[in-house]
Amino acid sequence: MHFVCHYADRYSELFYHYFYRRNKNKNTNFVGFIMQKLNLPEYSFRIKTTEGKSYIFDSLRKKYVRLTPEEWVRQNFAQFLIAEKNYSVSLITVEAAVKVNGNPQRADLVVFDRSGIPALVAEFKAPEIKISQQTFDQIVRYNMQLKVKFLIVSNGLDHFCCQINYADNSYSFLPEIPDFSDLLI
Repeated sequence: MHFVCHYADRYSELFYHYFYRRNKNKNTNFVGFIMQKLNLPEYSFRIKTTEGKSYIFDSLRKKYVRLTPEEWVRQNFAQFLIAEKNYSVSLITVEAAVKVNGNPQRADLVVFDRSGIPALVAEFKAPEIKISQQTFDQIVRYNMQLKVKFLIVSNGLDHFCCQINYADNSYSFLPEIPDFSDLLI
């Protein structure tokens, strides 16, 4: 069965928080009820339930993946980059393999420039997870290998983007997420 999840009203949001917090450590199909409204435009997704678990169709990976709160943020943010910021689907990789201190890790989302060089890395957290220094430390570790110009951290509610200046070994937070054309400068 496929259906589109969206936030309905304040009561739905409260129910989501109540249900998810009570069941987050259990193998529970919380998404069959309500997904949290994010600080992003609303997009439609194909969602199915199989054996009591919900899956969302990932248009980048071209397959259904387990729907978790973090995945909900990733899917919405990817659609935001494509629909609103003109990022090319063919230049986005989800769960890109990176090595951190010789250990394999996965960056949530990497955007490449037209030459195939990584230009942006993004790290996503579930909406109830506050963005912390630990989150930034995680993305900086990924960037030690990738050496991108832009870093994004988001929990779907709060978004942070910074631009790295390797020439003077500094960074600056940007007021908004850059358009794809801004990555190429």
